[in-house]
Amino acid sequence: MDTDALYYLLALQKVKNIGDISAKKLLRHFGSAKAVFEAAKHNEIAVQDIGSVMIQSLRQFNDWQRVSDEIKYIEQNRLKVVSIFDDAYPYRLQHAPDGPILFFYQGNADLNHRKMISIVGTRNMTSYGKRMVAELIEGLVDYKPIIVSGLAYGVDVEAHLQALKHNLPTIAVLGHGFQRIYPAIHQKVARQMLENGGLISEFWHTDSVDRNNFLKRNRIVAGMSEAVVIIESGVKGGALVTADIANSYNRDVFAVPGRTTDTFSKGCNNLIKQNKAALITDAQDIINMLQWTEERIKPANPQLNLFVDLNDDEQRIFDLLQAEGKMSLDEMALKLEMPVSKMAQILLQMELNNIISTLPGKFFELL
Repeated sequence: MDTDALYYLLALQKVKNIGDISAKKLLRHFGSAKAVFEAAKHNEIAVQDIGSVMIQSLRQFNDWQRVSDEIKYIEQNRLKVVSIFDDAYPYRLQHAPDGPILFFYQGNADLNHRKMISIVGTRNMTSYGKRMVAELIEGLVDYKPIIVSGLAYGVDVEAHLQALKHNLPTIAVLGHGFQRIYPAIHQKVARQMLENGGLISEFWHTDSVDRNNFLKRNRIVAGMSEAVVIIESGVKGGALVTADIANSYNRDVFAVPGRTTDTFSKGCNNLIKQNKAALITDAQDIINMLQWTEERIKPANPQLNLFVDLNDDEQRIFDLLQAEGKMSLDEMALKLEMPVSKMAQILLQMELNNIISTLPGKFFELL
């Protein structure tokens, strides 16, 4: 990204009264952040849901020196800047309405890796929670997923540590800028992650460490992953916020159950009871629900049964494949706003009915 484009994108990120949803509407309408500011300057913005308060905020923005200082910090610390215009921007996060217009990144992980799950939970992890993190990640090793979490105390950092132990890439989404690591005790883990994984933040180096920022980063944790796994949680907590966000994005949510008397299993038990999360007890549950098993062999001499009656979901998938051609499971799930696990079950039935065929890499096409 050239410096001029970055300059205006950073400025747009900091304009008061304009959140990520509105910023993305403006960017998609005008094509660049610079064009957005120019249109506001000449009072030429006529975009749905962009009102006079937002336009006035654009016209009054004057914190350009802070923008210049942030660019210097980015260059001095060799941060990668990933915006919604970049191919490196996580394609799953592109489908999150309030995903950030840009974020900063250090590391070597593929942000569009096919198998990526978030593992989150309480900061007050018990021995049971620690054991479940270890068992789940060990059981996923052969499938080589990227493990995403938030580098917080408890379940988060344990997920990172177990991933590193098994040589799996792991990404931390920070609730602050790159000028620090919080909590400081996790600096060593963060350095290790740069060698196999990475660190992501949407916050500037001058942004304060604030509780709301940690809650805000949860939408990235939920949005960039195929599924979110909740290990332990009380009846309230950031992990439950992440679960709610994941559900709103039509991501799969899994929860590890616990005894009804255990304080830090009550949140997970409630998610399961309210049908907001699928119950899992081991890694195989995740593998099965996300259809990470080996690709099924295409049946010999398949013939499309022209008289098969398609239900509404099957018809939507049929129409999409007919229009787009070959597509991946993840792409279809995002396009149709359908949980991956549900999509996989429907695709399996359609394959058994000789309507579609499976291709390498979890791609599908009509027969």
